[in-house]
Amino acid sequence: MDKRQIGSLSVSPIGLGCMSMSHGYGPSDEKTSIQLLNEALDVGYDFLDTATMYGGGKNEELLAKALKTRRHEYVLASKCALFSKDGKPTIDGRPETIKAQCEASLQRLNTDVIDLYYLHRLDPKVPIEESVGALSQLVSEGKIREIGLSEVSADSLRRASVIHPIAAVQSEYSLWTRLPELKMLAACEALGSTFVPFSPLGRQFFTGKAQEADQLTQGDIRTSNARPRFEADAFAYNRKLLEPLREVAQEFNCSLAQLALAWIIALPNRAGKQTLVPIPGTKHIEYMRENIAAANVHLPLEVAEYVSGLIDDDKVVGARYNEAQMKVMDSERDRD
Repeated sequence: MDKRQIGSLSVSPIGLGCMSMSHGYGPSDEKTSIQLLNEALDVGYDFLDTATMYGGGKNEELLAKALKTRRHEYVLASKCALFSKDGKPTIDGRPETIKAQCEASLQRLNTDVIDLYYLHRLDPKVPIEESVGALSQLVSEGKIREIGLSEVSADSLRRASVIHPIAAVQSEYSLWTRLPELKMLAACEALGSTFVPFSPLGRQFFTGKAQEADQLTQGDIRTSNARPRFEADAFAYNRKLLEPLREVAQEFNCSLAQLALAWIIALPNRAGKQTLVPIPGTKHIEYMRENIAAANVHLPLEVAEYVSGLIDDDKVVGARYNEAQMKVMDSERDRD
C-alpha cells in the first residue's frame, strides 16, 4: 500500500477515525472495538485518530488498552483544546490548558509521545499564535512530533505557520461538504500541510445505509448538531443524489462507500500529486475492512472529475451543522 506524508510521518492513504467507538454515534461494545482496532492494524491501517473530547478521554484509554503491545505499529493522532465540561463542549486554547491536556493524554494513551497533536478547535478568546506556541514547546520537549489544526480557516493556518510548521489540517470534507475547496486545499499545498478529511463518508450517508434523524438512537450527533441534512424532508431529497453514484460504483465493482473514499484519495493537487489522507470512522469491523479496501479502487482523473460534479454543497439540502455549531467554527463559512 502506497504511503502518504504528514510532516515527518509516513501513513497509509486511509486512516481510521476512532471517535465512534466511544462518542457521537450511540452505544458501542468495548470487546468489539478492541478486536476492530487490532484487525485494523492487521489489514493495513497505520494511522489512528482520537481526541481528548472523545468519550471524555475514554477513547484514548481504549486505544491504549487495545494496542498496548503494538504502539510501534501505527502513527497516533490526538487533539486538545476541545473537551466536555459540565456536560457541554468547551473550547480552551490557553497554553496552560493545552500543556495540561497533553500530559493527561500521554497518560491515558500510555505513551511517551503523540505523533500528531491537533488543536481541535480554535479558541476565539486566544490568539492562534499563543496556542500554537504552546504546541511548539511540546514539540521541543519531545512530547509530540508534529502539530495539526482542525476546522480552521486558511488565514488561521497561515498565521499559525509563522510560529511553527503545521503538518496537517483536519476538517470535514466529502462529496457533499466541499468547503475546503474554496481556500484550504490551496493553502495546505502552499504551506506543505497535509489535508486530512474527517467524515469523508458524510456521517454514513455515502454508504447508502444511513437513516433520517428521527430513526436514529439518542446520543447520535445526527439527531442534534449534525441534524440538518438528516431531517426527514432533506434526507429524502438528498438520497436521490446517490443514484448516479451507485452507477459509477457498479462500473468500478466497488461499494458506494469505497467510491466516496476512492474519490478523495484520487484527487490531485495543483502539482498533480495525490496527498489527501481521509480518516473514515466506524465501530463496525466489516465497515472498517470495506473502507481500507477503497485504496485498491483506482479512479482515473476524468472519472473523479465526473463524480465531483454529481453532488456538492449546492445540490444538497441542509447545512452540515446546525446554526449554533457553525458559530464555533473558524473555517470558511461562505461560498465566496
